[in-house]
Amino acid sequence: MTATAVLDLHGVTTKSAFMDRSAEQLRLPHWFGRNWDALYDCLTDLPDPAQGGLRLVVRGWQGYAAAEPGEWETARRVLADAAAFHDPAGLRFEVVLEEATSDPL
Repeated sequence: MTATAVLDLHGVTTKSAFMDRSAEQLRLPHWFGRNWDALYDCLTDLPDPAQGGLRLVVRGWQGYAAAEPGEWETARRVLADAAAFHDPAGLRFEVVLEEATSDPL
């Protein structure tokens, strides 16, 4: 069974806030250096083979993408690279960017 983790980026508009939110919500280790390389290293250690891998749902990312488009592209690349790292190892690590939805009228 694949575990699911949620990274909720609502209200995040800076790289520093992105790193802090990632550390908090993904329960990253104390040595997490709050930079892109450290995030990649942590993400490649996350999926537990005994749990069948990890599905990471990223919510509320649109505000960060608008405020820091270059940093958001880097974040997307880091997430994609971490997912690609696990594929050859046979571990499932899937990143889902949740689209904003509006409430029905």
